Amino acid sequence: MSSTQPHQAPDQRTQSAEPVGELVQRASQQLTELVRGELRLAQAEMKEKGKRYGKGGGLFGGAGVVGYLMLQALVATVIAALAVPLPVWAAALIVTVVLGVIAAVLALTGKKQVGRAAPPAPEQTIENVKADVAEIRESAHR
Repeated sequence: MSSTQPHQAPDQRTQSAEPVGELVQRASQQLTELVRGELRLAQAEMKEKGKRYGKGGGLFGGAGVVGYLMLQALVATVIAALAVPLPVWAAALIVTVVLGVIAAVLALTGKKQVGRAAPPAPEQTIENVKADVAEIRESAHR
């Protein structure tokens, strides 16, 4: 016996026989799960960026403290230079230069950390949501 209708697998017949209400309910649940997943991803991404901003801010703070010490050493250098001809101020100048180098390294490292965290938006999550919305629109137009 041959039939003019194409043969469907049992699971395909079952899916096409599902009521529209169940399909809408399942789609709603899947959309809810998708949104929750994207929110979890956004939360994780923002947490990581917050950590980087924290590190960068701490390094900038350290650079400020060392820079302040550098200015104090510079003042001590000038005082020593006026008080005693060479050995004392030369030593103070060396300390000032070393503190200046430390401040520069801390500042550059802090700037790099803040630059890696910017912009403060969850970019990966935004791209995923855009792709999800496009997929949903495409599915709705079928």
